[in-house]
Amino acid sequence: MMQKFQKFGAAMFVPVLLFSFAGIVVAIGSLFTNQAVFGSLASPGTTWNSIWDTITAGGWTVFKQEALLFVVGLPIGLANKSKGRAAMEALITYMTYNYFIGTILTHWGANFGIPNFANIQIIDNSTNHGLTEIAGIKTLDTSMIGALIVAGIVIWLHNRYFDKKLPEWLGTFQGSTYVYILGFFAMIPLAFLTCWGWPKVQLGISGMQKFILNSGVIGVWIYNFLNRVLIPTGLHHLVYIPFQYGPAVVAGGLQPFWLKHLTQFALSTHPLKQLAPQMGFQLWGNEKIFLAPIICLAFYATAKKSKKKQTSALLIPAALTSFFAGITEPIDFTYLFAAPVLWIVYSVLAATMNTVMFSLGVVGNFTLGGIDMAAENWIPLWANHWQTYLVQFAVGIVFAIITFFVFKFMIEKFNYATPGREEDDEEVHLLNKKEYEAKKADQDQAASTDSAETDPYIVRATAFLDLLGGSSNIKELSSCATRLRVSVKDPDKLGSDAQFKASKAINVVHHGKAIQVIVGLDVAQVLEAMQELRKNDISQD
Repeated sequence: MMQKFQKFGAAMFVPVLLFSFAGIVVAIGSLFTNQAVFGSLASPGTTWNSIWDTITAGGWTVFKQEALLFVVGLPIGLANKSKGRAAMEALITYMTYNYFIGTILTHWGANFGIPNFANIQIIDNSTNHGLTEIAGIKTLDTSMIGALIVAGIVIWLHNRYFDKKLPEWLGTFQGSTYVYILGFFAMIPLAFLTCWGWPKVQLGISGMQKFILNSGVIGVWIYNFLNRVLIPTGLHHLVYIPFQYGPAVVAGGLQPFWLKHLTQFALSTHPLKQLAPQMGFQLWGNEKIFLAPIICLAFYATAKKSKKKQTSALLIPAALTSFFAGITEPIDFTYLFAAPVLWIVYSVLAATMNTVMFSLGVVGNFTLGGIDMAAENWIPLWANHWQTYLVQFAVGIVFAIITFFVFKFMIEKFNYATPGREEDDEEVHLLNKKEYEAKKADQDQAASTDSAETDPYIVRATAFLDLLGGSSNIKELSSCATRLRVSVKDPDKLGSDAQFKASKAINVVHHGKAIQVIVGLDVAQVLEAMQELRKNDISQD
């Protein structure tokens, strides 16, 4: 069950990866159309304003169509085969589902508490009586929850029936058509159920919004702690995504809410916490720029003298990635399982830091790294809210200092095997590395093209495939932002962690037959290369 949750969490990351770039585009567009910064140049109607307004409109695409994005993205991560076809099946089934809802409410809306459905106009910045438009279809606003339910149903149908062999005279209905037919009829009762239940869920969400807004600092601390401590399980995606992109706090999610009102907040001299108190749930990126890099410094400070150079080569790119891009997994997995107590300590410190910031008036969209924070907060809002950011940096620096000394003390006191503190006999693994590289060289010699020999992705993919026991030992293979997620048949066929590291893996996480190979930001290219190699292996068999 845990493996399924982890796989689901990883699949959720497929569409989420697009939000970072889109958020930056919208933030930059909001900055350059901000009259408080650019004066009359940014006034509506000017060429400057029109250009940036056009660019900003493109940036809004993923936020305004996020339900479609999740419907398409989830099958890419979860379908066992023919992922592109699965995405197409999910998209058309989801649109069918919404057409059913719209038509049901048109005919029988009064029976579901929406008597004037046909006459309700969908307008921006309004709750629209719980309605929305998706690809031109007026329907109930089930946000990404409806999208995930429909996508989940289609993925199950696809994995179970895509290969179903029908009688010859029904052959034209095989494959995707068969999956769509099954999905079509499944959507009829689901649409009726949605019309009956979703308005009640919307009332519940409204109640939860009030609870969250009234829970104060305790709610902020719990949210931030869970969002950090659950990373090893992959369940943290289920914690923050309903807040950030779903309707848990505000309709449409906190990030679109923030970006939509960014210009309004920039022009206002009222405190940000007064303008958008709910944005206290979007502070969990602060640990990525204040704490994660300083943890790397603590590792370097406690590393053995003979290994400091090697340790810095590992940690500097990881720290920069965390600071600028907000990706912390390359750091997290260097010590998460070697010293789990430190992980708990880190989660407590991160939650406490964010809660203190919130208590002192810091709110905003702080979920990624420094680039996003600057584009979505500091630059556009500095003129009227610079005091807020001085508080943010003051608190962040204080907690960074606390974190450094806490980590340094605990590492030395309990002799944790953090990076640079491995036992000296780890050098034995260097011999294994040579042995492995010799073996890899033989494989490379047998490769059919020179490009395959020099392509760094293929080299790593070949190595990882071999260390995972070969294609025949792999049951499932996917990835999230930085990790290969692999389910193997026989864990005894795996190579050692040191061999994985010798092949440029950052670390390896073992959960029985579920293996996570921490690769880094180029995991998508490595995964693709591995999938191609597996195809070749299967065809040769």
